[in-house]
Amino acid sequence: MTDPNSSLNIDDFSEFYYEEFNYTDLQNLSDFVVDEKTLLCSSITMADAVNIAFCVFYMLIFLMAIPGNLIVGWVITSNRLLLSASDIYLFNLMVADTLLALILPFSAVSVIHGWVFGDIACKLVCLVKEVNFYTSILFLVCISVDRYMVIVRAMESRKAKRRLCSGVACALVWVLGLVLSLPSFYNEAFFEQISKKTVCAERFETNHADEWRLATRIMRHLLGFLFPLVVMLICYSITVERLLRTRGFQKQRAMKVIIAVVVAFLLCWTPFHVSMMVDTLLRAKVVQFSCFTQMSVDVAMFATQNLGLLHCCVNPVLYAFVGEKFRKRFLQMLRRKGVLERFSVSRSSRSSSLTSEATSSFL
Repeated sequence: MTDPNSSLNIDDFSEFYYEEFNYTDLQNLSDFVVDEKTLLCSSITMADAVNIAFCVFYMLIFLMAIPGNLIVGWVITSNRLLLSASDIYLFNLMVADTLLALILPFSAVSVIHGWVFGDIACKLVCLVKEVNFYTSILFLVCISVDRYMVIVRAMESRKAKRRLCSGVACALVWVLGLVLSLPSFYNEAFFEQISKKTVCAERFETNHADEWRLATRIMRHLLGFLFPLVVMLICYSITVERLLRTRGFQKQRAMKVIIAVVVAFLLCWTPFHVSMMVDTLLRAKVVQFSCFTQMSVDVAMFATQNLGLLHCCVNPVLYAFVGEKFRKRFLQMLRRKGVLERFSVSRSSRSSSLTSEATSSFL
């Protein structure tokens, strides 16, 4: 028991505070400014109704993309001997979009229940998504270059050589897309404390997280968007300029398809790339950081990424159903199967139509 008369009993602590803690510093705490860069910002939490809406959205894309792309593949491969270079690119683009559509049910389940498929499935799903991210735009570049060579350089007569080159180009695109997608293996399934759910997301080593994330982002921006976009715009600009100087209904129709291709791609993917670039600048501390800005960018990236997913539904429409030649061939195949009644067409017009379809691509 402490002796009340002991000299260690202190009734006035003021001297103790002044000596040990420099009380004058404590009085200046009102001038302390919080550095927002050191704050841990809260993550995005979606309402249940919003999560259900996105789940339905993913499933609708899945139900539209799978039949549309399979029909494109069926029509393209209906006559393999007469495939053009653009047809080969279209077929590979269809494969890439079909693979992307096949992983959408995983996303639909994860927005409701979190990631429940394990770590290996997380890496594979992210790998497929990244491969589609690169290969889809690279196949679009290949198509734009092929259209340039055919319309501007008049290389339609060298069809056999173009088919060989297109096969090699497709193989290179798949290999390049796979190599560029290897950083997706940094994605892991882990439990997030804030959302109280298991998520599938990037998880770099703490010491080098910023460097790795910045490197993968720069690679995405340059090789996954900016360079391919420049090539597409140059090729299509020259092609459209050449078409404008020529007369003929067929040429004008080709120009409309080309314009639709570029506009659809820009509408679907440009918002996502812009928001991702802003996020990269924010992480690189080029843009002033704040939790509000970070949360706004996160919301924008989530929304625009879902907009980009629509591209796998738009491609069958743009490259196939908008083209009259594809529609004719598709309807003709349905008639052969007995799905549609045969129209009364003269033998000469049918023969000329078949010849025209066999010697040109769907674009």
